[in-house]
Amino acid sequence: MTQHGRRERPDQPEPLGAPTVDAHTHLDACGCETAEDVAAAMDRAAAVGVTRAVTVADDLAAARWAVRAAHWDERVVAAVALHPTRTAAVTDEEFAEIERLAADPRVVAVGETGLDYYWDYSPPAAQQASFRRHIDLAKRLGKPLMIHDRDAHDDVLRILREEGAPETVVFHCFSGDAVMARECADAGYVLSFAGPVTFRNAAALREAATIPDDDHLLVETDAPFLTPHPHRGRANEPYCLPWTVRGLAEVRGVQADALAASTGRNAERVFGIADLPPVATVTSPDGRAPRSA
Repeated sequence: MTQHGRRERPDQPEPLGAPTVDAHTHLDACGCETAEDVAAAMDRAAAVGVTRAVTVADDLAAARWAVRAAHWDERVVAAVALHPTRTAAVTDEEFAEIERLAADPRVVAVGETGLDYYWDYSPPAAQQASFRRHIDLAKRLGKPLMIHDRDAHDDVLRILREEGAPETVVFHCFSGDAVMARECADAGYVLSFAGPVTFRNAAALREAATIPDDDHLLVETDAPFLTPHPHRGRANEPYCLPWTVRGLAEVRGVQADALAASTGRNAERVFGIADLPPVATVTSPDGRAPRSA
């Protein structure tokens, strides 16, 4: 069976002994298109203890789809924003639609937004302007800000200081070192770790993963990307999260099931999942997200 560029999915990992949440995934990029696809992916995840997932948008089309997916399945919630690499020519009309989608009650965060200086798809000035708009949006909506930060640590932290960070900031797929992790911890930011924390050549990241306290830690797949060891290079999906949970637990010197439980509780708290309205019982045939009650 193949997904995402015809890469084969790994076999199912050993189930976790406690439920947890995939704090950042891209179900559409994993090959999900329909409500049935989403249900199947979440059934695979649930079979190994991953009971919920935050599906994250990186452009406008993905944002529309993520909101639909969050209304299709109780186990899925959404985050919407324009990825920093998509910010070269954003119109006011496009950002207005992101604002409208972000206000949906089953959207639990504004993201992923931030800065990416690795890829040369959008000028830094455009990325920074978009990041500031998303910070403002998160504050106006009272929702967490989910940050993408690649090779831009100093500017990301500087802009958060200049703009004033929202109450909750999540660094998705944290990629900094221990010094940056300490600065984030001191600011009260939440750090989310993905597959790279399991890579044996990621010594600096593994050291950074020891810094956050238990209440400011999340775990994610970032699927279909960054498949954890020992399946690096194969297709990733929410059901692959137990490998990252176990790798992160090893780094932090704790039991994997205890870490699964604590990060699951953190995700429920950070994203306000317990307070969400239930999904609509009917989805319109045209695939549009149902109106919120």
